[in-house]
Amino acid sequence: MAFLRELFQKNFSTLLTMGLLLAVPLLGSAAVLGLLYEQPDLLRNLTLGQSFLYFAVAGLLMATALTPTTFVAIITGFYFGWVGLPGMVAAYALASAIGYELARRLDHGKLRTVLHHFPKADAVLAELQNQSWSLILLTRLSPVLPFALMTFVLAIVGVPRRRFLAASVIGMLPRSLFFYWLGTKAQDVLALLHDPEQGLASKLVLIGLVAASLFGLFVVFNRALQRVLRNGTPAN
Repeated sequence: MAFLRELFQKNFSTLLTMGLLLAVPLLGSAAVLGLLYEQPDLLRNLTLGQSFLYFAVAGLLMATALTPTTFVAIITGFYFGWVGLPGMVAAYALASAIGYELARRLDHGKLRTVLHHFPKADAVLAELQNQSWSLILLTRLSPVLPFALMTFVLAIVGVPRRRFLAASVIGMLPRSLFFYWLGTKAQDVLALLHDPEQGLASKLVLIGLVAASLFGLFVVFNRALQRVLRNGTPAN
């Protein structure tokens, strides 16, 4: 209880931001659907400059949780086709970089400072940092873990920047390619955005991605905890 009380008292702004990152994408989804409903041809026949602007704005919106990453993949696939795939990957990289910097600036290392007072929690976190490549890949693999929230969490626990950016892009590819492919095949993008899990095959792929991510994360966390227990880290 002492740990939770101190964590809340000294990290209220950080925890509030995490809560907003969890809720805001719902509003962003509704806004995107409304805009495309009113202007279904908004993203058709863009010039090269407009396309660059689209991907830059998409990266900014994903970084701030205003637009879910699945929406970006579906919309880009529908309007741009496979030629837009590099732009989507670049937008993901931009979103990861912006989100990482925002998280570090908002938290200022306060979470790690609190954890230093609780040796076991701090030791587990240190072990997770040693496995950060696997941790990031598995976190990004799951389509149900919010992109911006996970960016925020991974940044404030101290994952190295370069490793975070590289693993984020690679980890996002399996689920992003799937939703991108759905976008390229869609006849009605609005219907697909309302229900991205249309069809049995789609549901099985999503279940497989979620299961692989959760099982992998369980293994990583369990391995970190077992190493801490073997090392005999003293309780606070």
